[in-house]
Amino acid sequence: MIEKANEAYNKKDFTTAFEIYAKLASEGNADAQTSLGYMYQNGQACEIDKQKAFKYYELGAEQKQAYALFNLAILYMNGLDGVEHDQFKAHDLHLQAAEREVPPAMYEVALMLERGLGCVQNYSEAAFWYEEGAKRGHFESFNNLGVLYKDGHGVDTDRDRCFLCFKKAADGGLAEGIYNLGQLYDQGYGCEIDHDKALDLCRKAAYKGHAKAKEIIKGLQEDAKIVF
Repeated sequence: MIEKANEAYNKKDFTTAFEIYAKLASEGNADAQTSLGYMYQNGQACEIDKQKAFKYYELGAEQKQAYALFNLAILYMNGLDGVEHDQFKAHDLHLQAAEREVPPAMYEVALMLERGLGCVQNYSEAAFWYEEGAKRGHFESFNNLGVLYKDGHGVDTDRDRCFLCFKKAADGGLAEGIYNLGQLYDQGYGCEIDHDKALDLCRKAAYKGHAKAKEIIKGLQEDAKIVF
């Protein structure tokens, strides 16, 4: 029945999905509890109910459902929906979700390890989890791993791997990755210097809303160094 509920949800038949998820959730199905929590959080086929969303995420998390752990971690990390801000709880939940192969959780736990949020700062562990996320195609993980390779934090400095990571992030359309790749071309770091390519990438990042790229493009326009 969970497959039928998922199919209905993907077709945006939220009423049918909600009814099936609710039935399965009452029977203790962790996947259904997680999905039902998400529907309550977003008001799909129901009124938004933050307390019920939290309740069902907790029920799913008690059974170690990966995305229940992840969604609960986001609530604790940001102090959302009436949930008390708790970075330590968020880190623990993200780690549990990461261990269950949730790519965005791998990224979040790496970010927390890099910054020492809710845990002891550990660059090598951060690099490990960024790499795990990158292996699964997570573009933010590629970008941040590239930064570690550039700065030599938790890993040896490696120009080639830095370039590869930023290129993967840029190819995925990530504004930060596009900007960072442009910086490499501008500096000839891991590649041949190509100022035209660097400028083109800076433009692309600016069009995607990257603040620093927008500032650079605006400055070049004001100095009449570029027309657009």
